[in-house]
Amino acid sequence: MTDSTVAQASSATAAPAQAVGQDAPPGAVADRAVADQAVVDLFGLIAYGELTAFERLATDARMAPTLADKIALAAMAAAEFAHFEAISRALVGRGVQPEVAMAPFIGPLTDFHALTAPADWLESLVKAYVGDSIAADFYRAIAHRLDDDARALVLDVLADTGHAAFVVDRVRAAIAANPVVAGRLALWARRLVGEALNQAQQVAVERDALTGLLVGVGDLKTVAAIFDGIMKAHSERMAALGLSA
Repeated sequence: MTDSTVAQASSATAAPAQAVGQDAPPGAVADRAVADQAVVDLFGLIAYGELTAFERLATDARMAPTLADKIALAAMAAAEFAHFEAISRALVGRGVQPEVAMAPFIGPLTDFHALTAPADWLESLVKAYVGDSIAADFYRAIAHRLDDDARALVLDVLADTGHAAFVVDRVRAAIAANPVVAGRLALWARRLVGEALNQAQQVAVERDALTGLLVGVGDLKTVAAIFDGIMKAHSERMAALGLSA
């Protein structure tokens, strides 16, 4: 591998290929380039997810029935934007502009949100709790293949900031006041899960580096166990809301 090829790989992934060493075997440089691209892709995906979550929650706050609810949702939006800023700083630290890293994921995430636009306040809460959590579980699962610093950042950004309790309280109170809404919200949650899994599949297929992270987790049994764990966590969230999975 020539010096120019190494430089091109470094530019494409915004990773310092020189850190591997100019005398490193070509395979080592290539492996490092793939690993760095996977980090950039995952950071870009999460960054755009956090940015759109901020926009969505800020917009959904207009549907809040009380001022206290509006303030709570605004706080959730602010937390999502803080997460976006943290990921953006990490990308810049790797020599990548956030806009460039996010660009490949604009289409899939825009399609997902267009297909899952909530009709009312309760649907917006279920989407924030159920739909977003499915994606976060998937990102956490593949983040375990990252280096220590990248993995720690992903897990920190995706950690619950306490807003889950707010959503559970409001949804359960609404169901207690009008049990009829439970069926509608359960159907809505199932739709969110289906669309979220379709989105994750589409992104993984289109981005080889992300596919490599998932494939690298282990054999098919291990991958199946990951998705079983995601669905188990989803069922637990549905139970917490008082909805059937």
